[in-house]
Amino acid sequence: MTDIVNLRLARKAKARTTKEADAAANRAVFGRTKAERDATARTQAARDRTLDGAKRDT
Repeated sequence: MTDIVNLRLARKAKARTTKEADAAANRAVFGRTKAERDATARTQAARDRTLDGAKRDT
């Protein structure tokens, strides 16, 4: 026989896991120090300059 599932509890458990996943993503994005953000920006700017320097004029 199958187990009886309380749909209200299942819905709340799913919402809880979704909310936790969103929180983890936000911690990764917004939980960085200013130095880390600046380092990432400098790295991205250097990549952009290198890429722009390698473009051919048509």
